[in-house]
Amino acid sequence: MKSPLLDSEVVHDILGIGFGPSNLALSIAVEEHNKSLPADSRLNALFLERQPRFGWHRGMLIDDATMQVSFLKDLVTLRNPTSDYSFLCFLREQGRLIDFLNQKTLFPLRVEFHEYFEWAAERVSHLVSYGSEVIAVDPVRGDDGEIAYFDVTSRDPSGSGTTITRRARNISVAMGLEPHVPPGLELAERIWHNSELIPRATKLADEGKPVQRAVVLGAGQSAAEAVDYLHRTFPDAEVCSVFAKYGYTPADDSPFANRIFDPEAVDVYFSAPSEVKQSLIDYHRSTNYSVVDMELIEALYATAYREKVAGRERLRFLNVSRIRAVDAASDGGLDIAVEFLPTGEKQVLSADVLVLATGYRPRDLGSLLGEAAKLCLRDDGDEVRVGRDHRVETVPEVTAGLYLQGGTEHTHGLTSTLLSTVAVRAEEIHRSVQAAKLPV
Repeated sequence: MKSPLLDSEVVHDILGIGFGPSNLALSIAVEEHNKSLPADSRLNALFLERQPRFGWHRGMLIDDATMQVSFLKDLVTLRNPTSDYSFLCFLREQGRLIDFLNQKTLFPLRVEFHEYFEWAAERVSHLVSYGSEVIAVDPVRGDDGEIAYFDVTSRDPSGSGTTITRRARNISVAMGLEPHVPPGLELAERIWHNSELIPRATKLADEGKPVQRAVVLGAGQSAAEAVDYLHRTFPDAEVCSVFAKYGYTPADDSPFANRIFDPEAVDVYFSAPSEVKQSLIDYHRSTNYSVVDMELIEALYATAYREKVAGRERLRFLNVSRIRAVDAASDGGLDIAVEFLPTGEKQVLSADVLVLATGYRPRDLGSLLGEAAKLCLRDDGDEVRVGRDHRVETVPEVTAGLYLQGGTEHTHGLTSTLLSTVAVRAEEIHRSVQAAKLPV
């Protein structure tokens, strides 16, 4: 049963669903904007996050893994280079600024960048309600038929089992992506998605459970990192990497190719015909999808070669292959049938762990928005129509704003799910919301 609004007089200008880097960047944009204005002119914002605290890909915070985007593409710098929410300001506060600069790198450790996110999230914690899982979004229809508000219902973070409903003029949806599990496979105690890699592997190690063989499915950066991590974590185990390619494909991070992530590239992509959009995605998939940093490729190859020389090969690459079946073994492990595609020859690997480094996919907008999803217009491919300002196009009677942060690759290009333009996108959404609030 829904509880009444916390305060019937409160209508939020922005209500964020999810509090990962995208909505975190938006919250900072709002906070910096509000500081320069009198109280009656500020935007009233609140962000709802189902996790009990801020967390971003915690399961892949491998100690030596680095970011794949420059630290200058942080939460604020491309929007406001003078912001004190920047990564460099974080480093200065931590006393590590000079030490970081002496490394002569643009790519910080992933663990350190996560610390930066946590630092920034703590500074805007007054705008966030953690432990608040959103379960419904309902349009509010006035007497004249206009829908000027959405009511967003979430679980009470106290754990009492009650719900809280809040009203908003604009919603910013940033739920992130969900793990993709290939058809025919299901997650289980011994079958993990790589998003759970570290806690699952740590649990096995802490419990002293022997791992004689681990299998990793996938050919992208996460798969290669998982292979390397398992190989180091379980020094007596054989680690098998299974993928359909002949070998890992190097990521294209050359200067010209990286321009696909420029803010201006979003303008070009957005205005392009659908066939050009598809061509751009196809041309530049090697910047992001199923590719691996060359440094990691070379390190894995060198490890495999050293083991071959030593006569103890723990690192195996089953290339041009697919997993055809996974069955429970009598000893509690897994029997994994792997087919070598050129010949159709199959072998069964007895394994203790199968890690699915098989990517992510956008969350279903309809399941979250419910009735509100029926108000969204769709294109010929049944994709949600989204404006350049990231606002979903809706039926005419809707004047409330619904903004998407992610899940818009079909309209805004490859940056949709990446960190490259979170600061710029936050500014664009903030500007759009602010413009709608101003009197005509």
